[in-house]
Amino acid sequence: MLEAESLQAAKKPLWREYYQLTKPRVVLLIAFTAVVGMFLATPALPPLNALIFGTLGIWLAAASAAAINHVIDSRIDAVMARTRHRPMPTGSLSESQALTFAFMLGAASMTVLVFLVNPLTALLSFISLIGYAIVYTMWLKRATPQNIVIGGAAGAAPPVLGWAAVTNTIDPNALLLFLIIFTWTPPHFWALAIARRDEYARVGIPMLPVTHGVAFTRLHIQFYTVLLCLVTLLPVLTGMAGLIYLAAALVLNAIFLFYAWSLRAEQRVELPMKTFRYSITYLGVLFAALLIDHYLRIAF
Repeated sequence: MLEAESLQAAKKPLWREYYQLTKPRVVLLIAFTAVVGMFLATPALPPLNALIFGTLGIWLAAASAAAINHVIDSRIDAVMARTRHRPMPTGSLSESQALTFAFMLGAASMTVLVFLVNPLTALLSFISLIGYAIVYTMWLKRATPQNIVIGGAAGAAPPVLGWAAVTNTIDPNALLLFLIIFTWTPPHFWALAIARRDEYARVGIPMLPVTHGVAFTRLHIQFYTVLLCLVTLLPVLTGMAGLIYLAAALVLNAIFLFYAWSLRAEQRVELPMKTFRYSITYLGVLFAALLIDHYLRIAF
């Protein structure tokens, strides 16, 4: 079976293997939330250089962190069903190739951000990169069942980076966007962790469902979902967003709460993955609603 998978992987173009190292779907969501931060930072349109080079630099930093994550987690990825097709476990790319690629992406990111955007965005992006690739992946992930809560700060940074790319400041409103993603991360990831509990247990990663059980994790998902619903109202209470965003947030939150409640009330095997997938849609639509609300309020 593994030989067949390796042969299949070998048929892929080499560029696709490198592209897979960047976790393109994850990085796309990161770049999108960063871009929303750029547009929300100004009543007009963001400067073109900040939009283009800021997005590029943030994307490169996130892609670099993802590639480093592949290298560090290659042993784990080889055991887990959802990750064993990645370039490192299949042998399509060596550790030295992946690390060289990651460092090239990181260097390109810092060069773009320092010289074409501003040093503050470069510094914050570098801290985020180190936070995810090193602090979370190498240490927190293996050290505590609260890994995703603490490590979520790195994943919540993109809107702050986008805002800084436009204004060269760390704005309180940008920190509200940070808080939304930070609160969203635990119910998002713990739903996946429930679905993959046995695999995490097999590789010795102390995810919450492994260390404290599935029932305990479901309770925490419900708690964080309620907290998320409250946090997503803050942009309205501070005047950052209006009725369009509020309507979208209320609908999205009601659906998320239904999923969180269903996880506790029912034992259906497919529910954790359904919750995980919805959480991705939730964040994308929520930030899109922020963007639409921002410009419609200005227009009228």
